[in-house]
Amino acid sequence: MPRRDAVVRLTLTDFRSYRGQRLLVDDRPVVLTGPNGAGKTNLLEAISMLAPGRGLRRSRLGELSRIGAEGSWAVAAQARGRGGPHDIGTGLVRVAATRTDHNDANGNAHLNSDDADERRIVKIDGRPARGASALAEVLAMRWLTPRMDRLLVDAAAPRRRFLDRLVFGFDPSHARRVNEYERVLRQRARLLREGVRDVAWIAAAEETMSATGVAIAVARRDAAARLANALSFATGPFPRAAVAINGVIENWLGDGSALDAEVRFRAALQASRARDGAAGGAAVGPHRSDLVVSHGETGLAAAQCSTGEQKALLISILLADARLHAVRHGSAPLLLLDEIGAHLDAVRREALFAELLDLGVQAWLTGTDRRLFAPLGARAQWLVVEESRVSPQLGSYP
Repeated sequence: MPRRDAVVRLTLTDFRSYRGQRLLVDDRPVVLTGPNGAGKTNLLEAISMLAPGRGLRRSRLGELSRIGAEGSWAVAAQARGRGGPHDIGTGLVRVAATRTDHNDANGNAHLNSDDADERRIVKIDGRPARGASALAEVLAMRWLTPRMDRLLVDAAAPRRRFLDRLVFGFDPSHARRVNEYERVLRQRARLLREGVRDVAWIAAAEETMSATGVAIAVARRDAAARLANALSFATGPFPRAAVAINGVIENWLGDGSALDAEVRFRAALQASRARDGAAGGAAVGPHRSDLVVSHGETGLAAAQCSTGEQKALLISILLADARLHAVRHGSAPLLLLDEIGAHLDAVRREALFAELLDLGVQAWLTGTDRRLFAPLGARAQWLVVEESRVSPQLGSYP
C-alpha cells in the first residue's frame, strides 16, 4: 500500500465558526457527520488552506476570520507528505503598509492597495515560506464540493483551477509559476490602462508572461495527456471521462517547440497592447485555456450530461489522478470530499469507498447521514460535528 499524504494533527484558531479546535487523527479516512450548518465544511475549508490558493470556497482572507476575532485566524497541522512529517501552518495578520508596484514615466509611485491591510503568512517547520505556493511541495491535496457540481457547465476559470491543482501534485513549482504569471498579467494590464510611456516596462512584463505562460501551458498539456491515458483504462461504475486541454498556446505547442511558442506569445502580446489596454487583461494566454471533458463511452460533452453523471465524471477524474500520483510518488494525495454522497447511488458510493481504501487515501468525507458511509466501518475514523465542536462518534458504526 502506498504512503498516504495526510494531516494527523489539526489546530484551528478563530477560523470561520471555530474559536478553537484541536484534532488528532491517523491516516485512515475521516468521516465527519452532523446537521447542516454545524461546521463540517468550515473544517474542510481550514484544511484546504494548507494548500496553494484560496481554499475550497475561494474566499477572501478576511472572510475566514471568526466574527469578533478582529480579523485574524490561523490553521496549523502536522502533515505527512513529501519528505516525511512536516509542521505547516498559515494564517492572516494585519499590516498597515501598502506595496509599491512601479514608478510611471513621471516618477510617480503607483501602489497596489488590494488587501493592503491583510497578509497571509505561511510557515513550514517553523520557518517562513516564500508564499502559499510552497505548500504544494509538502502536501498533495485535492477536493470536491457541492459548489463544484457545476464545474463542467460554467465558465472555464474553475476548470483551469481544477486542472492546476492536479498539476501541483506532479510539479509543485507549477503553483509558483501560476502565481507569478497572474501577478505580471495584472501588472501589464495596469501599465497599459495607465498609459505608461516607458515601453521597456511593458516589454519586460511580456517577456515574463511569455516564458512563464508557456511553461504553464506545457505542464497543463502534459498533465491532461497523462490523465487521459489513465482514464482510458478506468473500470467500475464511474463513467470513463475523456479530457483534453484547449487553448491557443497549447495548440502552438502541438505545432512546434516551447521556444517557438514563447516567440509567438510575445508577438501576440505586443500586437494586442491597444486592445488589452482598453479591455483589461490579455487576449491571448494560458489564463484563457480550458479543460474539455466529455463522457468517454457516449462522446457527450460533460455540460450536456445529467448532474449525477457530471459528478461521477469528476470523481472518475479525481480517482484517476490519485492512482497516477500514487504510482509516481509512492503516496496517495489527501482528498477533501464535502457532501460526497449527493447525487451518488449506493453502488457508486460503495465503489468510491472501496477505491479510497484500496488506494490508501486519507479522505475527509462529510455528510448529514452517517449511514451513507456505513461500508467504511472500522476502516475509517468517525467524528461528529455539532455547533462547530468536533468529538468522536460514540457507539457502534452505522
